[in-house]
Amino acid sequence: MNNIMRTRLQSMEDRYNEINDMMMDSAVLSDSRQLASLGKEQAALRQAVEAFDTYKQLKDHYDQAIEMSQVDDPEIGEMAQMEAQECQEKIDALLAHIELLLIPKDPTDDNNAMLEIRGAAGGDEGNIFAGDLFRMYSRYAELQGYKIEVMESSEAEAGGYTLISFTVKGEEAYRHFKFESGAHRVQRVPKTETQGRIHTSTATVLAMPEIEEADIEIDPNDLVIETHRASGAGGQHINKTDSAVRITHTPTGISVNCQDGRSQHANRATAMKLIRSRVYEETQRRIDEAKGEARLLKIGKGDRSEKIRTYNYPQNRVTDHRIGLTLQQLDRIMEGKLGDIIDALLEEEQKEKMAGEQA
Repeated sequence: MNNIMRTRLQSMEDRYNEINDMMMDSAVLSDSRQLASLGKEQAALRQAVEAFDTYKQLKDHYDQAIEMSQVDDPEIGEMAQMEAQECQEKIDALLAHIELLLIPKDPTDDNNAMLEIRGAAGGDEGNIFAGDLFRMYSRYAELQGYKIEVMESSEAEAGGYTLISFTVKGEEAYRHFKFESGAHRVQRVPKTETQGRIHTSTATVLAMPEIEEADIEIDPNDLVIETHRASGAGGQHINKTDSAVRITHTPTGISVNCQDGRSQHANRATAMKLIRSRVYEETQRRIDEAKGEARLLKIGKGDRSEKIRTYNYPQNRVTDHRIGLTLQQLDRIMEGKLGDIIDALLEEEQKEKMAGEQA
């Protein structure tokens, strides 16, 4: 282990232990916001600190084995050499793992994910495909042990959704969904097509981390909160009370509207979640822009107009255009088996970050 890596790990271990002490302080225990913030920071450090501890133990065993290998007894020396070699192999593998742990991590990777899917080009077929994407993500979430909570939905008459937004809850949920933002293109023969022609339609996806109150400060004076009666196409969801809630964040102009909850209180809570996440994203974008830094990796995480993936039904093919990945497994992927695509995107993210670290 080189000195730079050791210094970084020692600093992380010191901070981890410092947080331990701070979280025992009565003043911190009585401050839920600070306690949550420290707990999150400590959790982010845990893997690297534990790996560093394992490294130190292996290094001690290796040094002892090397010392034993130099004794006069040939049999003991040979056994000690074998033990030293085994320790060295473990150390090499651990150092490779530690290198990955030291890559700067997206601070929101551990958060829940909030997704919004809209039917776009293609009319009815775009809405139907939006429904197919929601089903695909729901199946994938289930396979990962995550839970889905629908926040808003507007069903289309021909099937699917003109809009559906939902939260994916679970460990590292946002890490697994963050690269889904963009335009998803489908090529297939619609059910309404009588001559068997292939149509191209799109649905758009927006993925954001769910941001807790402790993660962002929003001045209540910057919010305009309005209530109105819920309404929907065909008379659905029409309400005789002002249960729908619209919240506008005046500094950014971001506005959200929620009306599917059972009460005004539920709609307000949902709208606040959305506002926090969208304001956080916009704030981060402006900070990085002011620094003159490109916030997004080449694989992208934000522009809804960017065409990121094509789903070709006649050829049972899925292509992710950002990383040039093509799989002849559309049927499996639409059943939620997205692992190969998600893993490839995360691997590309790691490569780009490692290249940035070494530059």
